[in-house]
Amino acid sequence: MAVVTIKSGPITNRDASPRVISNPSVARAEIKEAVGTIETGAADSIASKYIMCQLPSNARVSRVLLSNDAIATAPLADVGIYRTTADGGAVVDVDFFASATALAAAQSHVDITHEADPADAGVGYGQADVEKPLWQALGLLADPSLSYDVVLTLTAATTAIGTVSLKVQYTE
Repeated sequence: MAVVTIKSGPITNRDASPRVISNPSVARAEIKEAVGTIETGAADSIASKYIMCQLPSNARVSRVLLSNDAIATAPLADVGIYRTTADGGAVVDVDFFASATALAAAQSHVDITHEADPADAGVGYGQADVEKPLWQALGLLADPSLSYDVVLTLTAATTAIGTVSLKVQYTE
């Protein structure tokens, strides 16, 4: 075993000589929020989409919080990134934040930010992505300077009416 000192990117930049200015989205940034609430139907089928909120491509996501009523039986939803409806609505990564998240039991502000990639295996928004803007975490080579929708896509149907809310905290 060894005693080590390891610095994060912003601390490495601060201690560099000459000092390097860190991206403001990771050093002393103000948190912004995008929120959305929808009502499920009593028989929304698999592949139904709930378009919850919009994020700019340069957003650095801090937290994705899910709240919902108990929506009976076993509805499940992926939480991912789509192009905006004005931009065609194509899926970018259907389960970027969460995969098959249960909506059956009532929950309040459950953090699903890294649910799709808890092992940081590169299959969703993992711990290695926390300093990256959204476009980079999505694997793009340059910022497309556009907005994306955050969407819940059902992977199992609903059997009751219920409220679902999503809160995404981010910096720019």
